[in-house]
Amino acid sequence: MSAPVTILVDADACPVKDEVYKVAWRHAVAVKIVSNSRLRVPEHPLIERVVVSDGFDAADDWIADAATPRSIVVTADILLADRALKAGAMVLAPNGKPFTAASIGPAIATRAIMADLRAGMGDGVGGPPPFSKADRSTFLQALDAALVRLKRG
Repeated sequence: MSAPVTILVDADACPVKDEVYKVAWRHAVAVKIVSNSRLRVPEHPLIERVVVSDGFDAADDWIADAATPRSIVVTADILLADRALKAGAMVLAPNGKPFTAASIGPAIATRAIMADLRAGMGDGVGGPPPFSKADRSTFLQALDAALVRLKRG
């Protein structure tokens, strides 16, 4: 029998934790909520709170080490997404956009360009657009579809 499917959530700034819980409960899949501080999570046997040190990238390191081909990682962090993909995990951004082997290189390049622009121009360079109801809906659909694919093998 194959290993169980697990959802690993980079939780400190994740806007879709409630959506993760709903989909996980429907599919009876374990969720690990990983953060640098104690976050409120539902008391449920499928939900585990993982609090790591406040060291730089401690949550990312924990998630990258735990990621497997039977994991779905939820993160907006492009570098963590890259590490999780290399571990064989499926990776979704909170807006439902999947990170893939084909998309991660350009995403890393764009991240580097934006960091250079911010360094040269200050904080006047805009960040991502505000999180919307459409993003939330797209995420729910993408997570559900990803779980169905993983569970089918």
